[in-house]
Amino acid sequence: MTSQPGNVAPTAYPELVSPEREELRRLVEDLPDEQVPAVLDELRRRLRHVPGGQWPPAWFGAGRGHGTDTARRAEEILAEGFGRSG
Repeated sequence: MTSQPGNVAPTAYPELVSPEREELRRLVEDLPDEQVPAVLDELRRRLRHVPGGQWPPAWFGAGRGHGTDTARRAEEILAEGFGRSG
């Protein structure tokens, strides 16, 4: 079997995916079509409640600047340590 551009070769797949994700993939493939909507609802509900997934993040808007100044100086600001803890 040849690999298409953008696809992972079948032999590399197990090395890139955890056993849990592989099991999840198999379970989803075996799921009867009539159960798909309920499972999707449950998964979406769980993902909405993932801690830290709030927007905007606490640091959002923390940089000072005028107009595009902050964007233009982004590399310099990061090099100075902005966003690093401690």
